[in-house]
Amino acid sequence: MSRVIHIIGNGSSSNAYKQGTKGIKLTCNLPPFPVEGAYGTCMVDFKMMRHIHMEEIAVPGDWILGARPKYYMEQYPSFKLKHGVQIKEFFTELPKYAGNYTNFNCGHMATYYATKKLKGDEIHMYGFNSIFDLDLKSCTDFYLNSDREDMNNTRLSGNWRPIWQEMFKEFKNVQFVLYHPHDKAKIPLSENVEVRKI
Repeated sequence: MSRVIHIIGNGSSSNAYKQGTKGIKLTCNLPPFPVEGAYGTCMVDFKMMRHIHMEEIAVPGDWILGARPKYYMEQYPSFKLKHGVQIKEFFTELPKYAGNYTNFNCGHMATYYATKKLKGDEIHMYGFNSIFDLDLKSCTDFYLNSDREDMNNTRLSGNWRPIWQEMFKEFKNVQFVLYHPHDKAKIPLSENVEVRKI
């Protein structure tokens, strides 16, 4: 029996996810809507930690934290102590093709975690618009200010897209299913990647 994992990202196509869908659910940062029965929320940025620490935002449920949140908590042990009950684990593994933690966004980390740690056989991905369009808008932008000017979007998507390409190739025995309004991806998709139009 295959292990199915659903990753609810922060792009507009995340609305393709239907509550109650069977399988493990992972969210990224502040999900666009509450996800019933979520296994955990993945976070990779200093910015998220800082705003949680300043009590400007609250991220419910269990957390799976990357290298930079881990470092932040080492700098602020009282913050770690306060939220320790929410920390499911630290996952700091970085694939070589990512280059550095700055290039490795929350969606990358959640997908890598789903394949490498949770051993998913079938990964359904919602809200990963940047694979298809120059659209890096995120529901997190409603809470935290981010530079979404064209120049920055071009730079970020140029860093992010090659990582997807390599990740899909690395896990060639995993079936990835992407949900998006069209199937014209900005990267070549390997045979183990299916696009379901919404």
